[in-house]
Amino acid sequence: MKRSIFCVLLVFMGSFNVLNAQNKVLKIACVGNSITYGAGMANREKNAYPAQLQNLLGDNYDVQNFGVNGRTLLKKGDYPYWETEAYENALAFTPDIVYVKLGTNDSKLQNRVHLEEFESDYNDLISNFKEKNKDVRIVLLLPVPSFLKDTTSIWNPVIKDKIIPKTQKIGYSNNLEVIDLYHLFMGKSGLFPDKIHPSSLGATVIAKRLYENVILKEGEKLKILNSKKIAINNVSNFYGFDLTDFKMDQIPCKIVRPKKVAKGSPWVLRARFWGHEPQTDIALLERGFHIAYCDVGNLFGGAEAVNRWNQFYADMTTLGLSEKVVLEGMSRGGLIIYNWAVENPEKVACIYADAPVLDGTSWPGGFGNGKGSPSDWEKFKKVYKISSDKEIGSFKGNPIHKVKEIVTAGFPMMHVCGEADKVVPVDENTRRFENEIKALGGEISVVYKKDVGHHPHSLKNPTSIIDFVLRATGYKTNFAVLPSPGSEYRSGAGWNRGKGWWYQMEDIDSLSRNSGKLDLLLVGNSITQGFGGSRTLTTFSPGQKAADIYFKEFNWVNAGISGDRTQHVAWRVQNGNYEVGKPIFITLAIGVNNFSANTAEEIAEGIKVSLNEIRTKIPQAKILFYGPLPAGIAKNSSKRKKYDKIHALIADVGKLKSVYYYNVLSDFEDEKGDLKDNYYGGDGIHLKPEGYTIWANHITTQMEELR
Repeated sequence: MKRSIFCVLLVFMGSFNVLNAQNKVLKIACVGNSITYGAGMANREKNAYPAQLQNLLGDNYDVQNFGVNGRTLLKKGDYPYWETEAYENALAFTPDIVYVKLGTNDSKLQNRVHLEEFESDYNDLISNFKEKNKDVRIVLLLPVPSFLKDTTSIWNPVIKDKIIPKTQKIGYSNNLEVIDLYHLFMGKSGLFPDKIHPSSLGATVIAKRLYENVILKEGEKLKILNSKKIAINNVSNFYGFDLTDFKMDQIPCKIVRPKKVAKGSPWVLRARFWGHEPQTDIALLERGFHIAYCDVGNLFGGAEAVNRWNQFYADMTTLGLSEKVVLEGMSRGGLIIYNWAVENPEKVACIYADAPVLDGTSWPGGFGNGKGSPSDWEKFKKVYKISSDKEIGSFKGNPIHKVKEIVTAGFPMMHVCGEADKVVPVDENTRRFENEIKALGGEISVVYKKDVGHHPHSLKNPTSIIDFVLRATGYKTNFAVLPSPGSEYRSGAGWNRGKGWWYQMEDIDSLSRNSGKLDLLLVGNSITQGFGGSRTLTTFSPGQKAADIYFKEFNWVNAGISGDRTQHVAWRVQNGNYEVGKPIFITLAIGVNNFSANTAEEIAEGIKVSLNEIRTKIPQAKILFYGPLPAGIAKNSSKRKKYDKIHALIADVGKLKSVYYYNVLSDFEDEKGDLKDNYYGGDGIHLKPEGYTIWANHITTQMEELR
């Protein structure tokens, strides 16, 4: 499989021991049940997560699927994995990495009676793989949630409360990595058509998570046990990770160590409520972050709390943790994370605040709409030397009073809040803070949870929080630049008889090979697909009339696939036959499907990778480069802002040879700057037939000028 130089370097630099001195291919075994096998999904040979992982990793890896439908980890289960040929083949494969995804079927009624043997059976499985390869890296995958309501079948409470804790304990006792797929799919029932098995798009989620795990670049382990400054009290199990309780200068502290430390030794300093809603911390531990805690209870972010954290930070960085730290604070923890950050802006990687207290007069003072806490308010006043309530008007020690300094510091911020919070009212804290930050030109991301109060904190699915932290610290994988095939399979894509992504690609490839010399090749997503043409597997073509009028003199092929992102176009160009027809002109309109998952900067880089693949594979073509077509009905909508930012980042490619860059927004907007409703559908993305007329006219006009 061919790879662009850029992407080869990207994969190589991010991988651990990708190749040894003999250029050995790394062997990965995916052991599991029907979810690993790919049951229930179309074209499972190409869409099951092991196959998708193979495509993401490339030729330096050999990923094999050893999943078998209906199988249990339990030897006494109704259909034990131990009795399968796939199990024997997996052992004979002598893998370098093993991903084990078993446990789902063990939650069935007939298998639950044997769960006391789950740990011993799992340990035997681990031992058998280690006998084949003493250096094997074994990674345990927690089961995905079940959305079934049948208590006798695969039952989510058993998965959540029994299978998962047992698996985490096994990972801890064997010092093995554990990946939490359970929380990764919370709130994602739409990815489970039969309530049990992930769809092909769900398999993509798993494949991406495993890819991140494979390429984790490992750093040095923290020498905490050798430090004379630390008085260790206890080492225990924190959801499968080593938790060390210790004291520094008699102050209670904690640190949880990842199984594999990410290069650079990133870490999180958490304030208050240790272990509450731990899913974010667990996910970051999986990715190589340390999670630390230094007790500043009842100090309300005052001078003593800041001084404690100053010393703790100095000691932790001396031990080897990174110079920039992620600050995490829930509720009253908001006071210390922001007050410390204002004093130490150069040391802050980012801030994640959850229902944070930002104004002590709101809580614990209770001078607004909240009830407050009289006992805590008295403690608060002592910390800040406020002798009476009459002095609070002149008190400026809250984070809400330090917005200017926070904006100047420029560290990334994310808040998660319940809109119905009556303990720490949103309007007196985060919303006021957000408005003041933005008024001064600062940036902050806020997730408001509708109809949720002060509890529960965090998000059941912490993906958005994790992505925020990873981006802020430089550890986020940009999948927009990593060429990979699509996995879409849906009737709403305008595909005949539900034919999925691979059929669409093959149909386009056939046309590219057999249509002779091409005047025009249209490359893109559903908007491009809407031009119709000679495609045999598409049904919805709102732009067909425009194409019949404007492209009637051309020999052209439509290479648009609904749902495609930048990475999919790059892969299609690499692995397809688009160069066979020697197209004179190529249009490239891509990027809008990346909007929900990627930042503008990530999308711009992905677009450039797709463009580079076309220039490399078809160097003689003149490329009409549109980036994403206009998006976002309203001029000030979030889609439009992202569109504008992307185009500001990609405009420079118009200087490249044979690339002609166009921002066609002015062709589609009205005098107010909004997209015209006779050109665009209500989603602010897809064109109506009249919109296709405008675009087709632009394409042919440019072709005439450039001939």
